[in-house]
Amino acid sequence: MSGLDKYEVVIGLEVHCQLATQSKIFSWSSAAFGAEPNASTDPVCLGLPGTLPVLNRAAVDAAVRLGLAVGSHIRPRCRFSRKHYFYPDLPKGFQISQFDEPICEGGEIRFRLKGETKVVRLVRIHMEEDAGKNLHAAAGVSFVDYNRAGVPLCEIVSEPDVRSAEEAAEYLRAVRGIVRALGVSDGNMEEGSLRCDANVSLRLWGAPKLGTRTELKNINSFKNVRDAIENEVRRQAALLDRGERVVQETRLWDAVRGVSAAMRSKEQAHDYRYFPEPDLPPVEISEAELAAVRRTLPPLPEARFESYVAAGLSPQDAGVLVQEHEVATYFDAVMKAGAPAKKAANWVINEVLARVEDPRSLGASDVPVPAAALAELVALVEGGSLSGKLGKDVFQKMWDGRKKASEIVAAEGLAQVSDAGELEEACRRIIAANPEEASHFKANPKLMGFFVGAVMKETGGKANPKAVNEILRRLLG
Repeated sequence: MSGLDKYEVVIGLEVHCQLATQSKIFSWSSAAFGAEPNASTDPVCLGLPGTLPVLNRAAVDAAVRLGLAVGSHIRPRCRFSRKHYFYPDLPKGFQISQFDEPICEGGEIRFRLKGETKVVRLVRIHMEEDAGKNLHAAAGVSFVDYNRAGVPLCEIVSEPDVRSAEEAAEYLRAVRGIVRALGVSDGNMEEGSLRCDANVSLRLWGAPKLGTRTELKNINSFKNVRDAIENEVRRQAALLDRGERVVQETRLWDAVRGVSAAMRSKEQAHDYRYFPEPDLPPVEISEAELAAVRRTLPPLPEARFESYVAAGLSPQDAGVLVQEHEVATYFDAVMKAGAPAKKAANWVINEVLARVEDPRSLGASDVPVPAAALAELVALVEGGSLSGKLGKDVFQKMWDGRKKASEIVAAEGLAQVSDAGELEEACRRIIAANPEEASHFKANPKLMGFFVGAVMKETGGKANPKAVNEILRRLLG
């Protein structure tokens, strides 16, 4: 082997997921994104002397919900610790996190890559507060916005089971799909609701010992995860090929320049001087509480994917439908209202999704074409009351005017013509008007398309195409 081929890439991921609570994890300030700098702050999240944290139970419920969904063991008793480090965006000089007693242990994330199912084991999921945000301006001036300080986080820590940059990006995409389906986070990477740290190391194939790892910090898009890891793999391989040593450190990814830069030496747990948070009591979670949460868990993207394929959908179509929780829920409602799976998928993918800017809008109550209305339209087309072409025209009118298909068909007289006598008359007129094409039909059966099109035009698109084909075939011999 030569070059990169002689090294096995080993990746572990730490995903920081902001929980969708109204207030912060230990105080009353708003956790919403987008406020003016430092507008969403209070004495607790700013670490002012004499303040005491109070745990937001909604954050605990969200963490439990996430842990149960991915198969984690939920500790009946967990506690918070102080994680000490000094940085301007951390006003207290320590972060309230979890150390030796995380709320969730174990679990797994399942996803697909090039048709193959991947399983990445989890070490833990723990709760913690977010830090503020440093803003660096020109001339070496920096500012700190503390709006994000104290926003509740779940940190999802994986085992080093990922083996490529592409796999890491798909893993992150799967995590995003899960947290959005559960409603515990909006997963908006552009706003920082989902951020990823990647621990990357290389070792020779077959070597039992893991190589020295570096941590790529705060990566905020699927593309950046892939690009940053690929760059780090090449950097480490070049060092090892030259006989040099990989240094354990934290590196920042510069997406504009396409390079990473050393930020600081990588800390060990003892560097943070963890000790139990004295101002917060242990968190206790009963079996009754766990049972109540289990009853409310929705189907996750992978489970939906498998059920859609089992129902006859192609993996490609199933993959499109499960990308967003709201799309899958809308599709399920169309099927529940009576539309066959394949037909419902075609209409949702080709007509509905083509008309929405944000697929998540299908979860709103004012969707222009509700699921039941789409199912009615599918039934009219499949039942022969409406041709496929007119069905699309009717759908556009439904979307624009927020009316039912049956109302539009009745008002505009669009019902499909299936009467055999009426259709045969139309077919005979078209054949009589085109004697040359009719004489060449037996030698060139492709002319059927010409005749069908002419009949459809003659009937204003209302003729039943299947019946027209049968009649023309009989009349043309």
